[in-house]
Amino acid sequence: MRWALVKVCLAVTTMVVVAFAVPLGLVVKETARDRAFSNAEREAAAVAPALSITTDRDQLERVVASAGAGSRMAVHLPADGGRPALDLGRRRAAARDVRAVRRLGRASTAAVPGGSTLLQPVALGSGAIAVVEVYVPESEMTNGVGTAWAVLAAVGLALIAGSVAVADRLGVRMVRPARRLVEGARELGEGKLGARVPEDGPTELRLAASAFNAMADQVVRLLANERELAADLSHRLRTPLTVLRLNAASLGGGPAAEQTRAAVAQLEREVDTIIRTAREAKPQTAAPGPGAGCDAAEVVRERMEFWSALAEDEGRKWRVAGVDRPVRLPVARADLAAALDALLGNVFRHTAEGTAFAVDVHNGEDAVIVLVSDAGPGIPDPEAAMARGRGSGHTGSTGLGLDIVRRLAESTGGDVRIGASVLGGTEVRIRFQPSGRGPVGRGPRRAVRRRRPGRRTVAFNRPRSLP
Repeated sequence: MRWALVKVCLAVTTMVVVAFAVPLGLVVKETARDRAFSNAEREAAAVAPALSITTDRDQLERVVASAGAGSRMAVHLPADGGRPALDLGRRRAAARDVRAVRRLGRASTAAVPGGSTLLQPVALGSGAIAVVEVYVPESEMTNGVGTAWAVLAAVGLALIAGSVAVADRLGVRMVRPARRLVEGARELGEGKLGARVPEDGPTELRLAASAFNAMADQVVRLLANERELAADLSHRLRTPLTVLRLNAASLGGGPAAEQTRAAVAQLEREVDTIIRTAREAKPQTAAPGPGAGCDAAEVVRERMEFWSALAEDEGRKWRVAGVDRPVRLPVARADLAAALDALLGNVFRHTAEGTAFAVDVHNGEDAVIVLVSDAGPGIPDPEAAMARGRGSGHTGSTGLGLDIVRRLAESTGGDVRIGASVLGGTEVRIRFQPSGRGPVGRGPRRAVRRRRPGRRTVAFNRPRSLP
C-alpha cells in the first residue's frame, strides 16, 4: 500500500511537471528568439533615417559603423537614375529574398547558414525601396535558453522528489497502523487473546482499530463465559455420579461389577478434567512437547479390554490386530483413549446387538493408521457425519465424537475419513503423523464416501506391510 501510494504520487507529479515544464520551456525559447530579432529591428531602424536622406556610399558606411552592427549589417540599394545597384556590407540572404521584400514592402526573416537574417525595407527619398539586412546568429537566438531549461528541470525534479517524500511519509502513516491491525488480527487468530492494536493513524484506521479492540474484548468475555458455563455444567454431573458410585459399590463382586465401578471412576476423573481444563482455559488436546505422547498399541489393548466385556454381553464378535508391538504417537494418552471410546461407543450405540466390529493398527513408515470398522448398516452421508453438531443421522448422534477424533488426528498433521469396511458396514480411518507436524492445511473438512449403490468396495487401501 505504501509503495502503491508512492508510485501513484510519482506518476501524477511527473505528469503535472511535464505538462507545465514543456510548454514553459518552449515559451522561453521563443522569447529568446523574439528578443534577438527585436534587437535586429532596432539596429535596422537606426540606419533608416540616413537612407531617406542620402545614398552616398561613404556616408552610409559611416552610419552603419556608428550603429554598432558592424559586420552583421548589410544595405542593399536598388539601381536609381542611372546609378547601378549597390550592396554595402556582407550579403548573407539570397537575392530572391531581397527582391521579395523589396516587392512586398514588409519585413521578413530568412534562414542562412549559422543563423537567420532580418530583411527590413526602407523607402528612399527617390521613392525606391532599399533593404537593410541584419544577421542574427544562432547563439544569440538561443542565448539563456539552456540555463532556463536547466532551472526548469531542476525545479521539476525537486517537485517530484518532494512529492515522493511527502507520499512516502503519508504512506508510512497509513501503512503502519494497517500493518499493526493485520498483526493483531493474526495474533488473535493464533489464540493470543491479549492482542490489541494502538488506535492511531487516519480516522478510518483508528475506527477499525477501535472496532478490533472491542471485538477482542468481546471474544475474551465470551470465552470466559463459555469456560464458566462448561465448568458449571460439568459440576452438575457430580451429584448423579455420586449416586452411581454408591450404587456401583453395592453391586458386590464379579467382573461386571468391577468394570462398572471402573467406568464410574473413569467418568469422575473425566468430569474433574473437564472442570479443571475449563477453569484454566487450557485445551485438553494441546500438542505434547518433545518426547511426549503414548503407545497406541497399549491404549488400544486397554480400551478393547474394557469394551470386550460389553461386547460379550451383547453377543458381538470382535477382533483387534496390530497391537503386538509398541506404536508411538505424539498425542496424549487420555486424548487417544477418548477418541477410541467415542468411535467404539458409536458402534455400540448405532448398531444392533450381535454386530461384529474390529480395531486394526497399522504402523507405516510415514503414518500410523487406526481403523475402526463394523458390520452395521453404514452411514448414509459420511460427509454430513463429519460436520460438528450434525452427526450420522441416527437418533442421538450429534457428530461431536467424530469431531473429537478429527481434531486429534489433525493436531499431528493427519486426517479422518469414513468409508465402507470389509465387514460390510462403516470404516473410520484415522491417520496420524508420528512426527506431529501439526495440520497440513486449513481447507474445508472432507469425509470421503467410496460406497455406491449396488456395489460394495473397500474405502481405503490398507498398508501392504502389516505389523
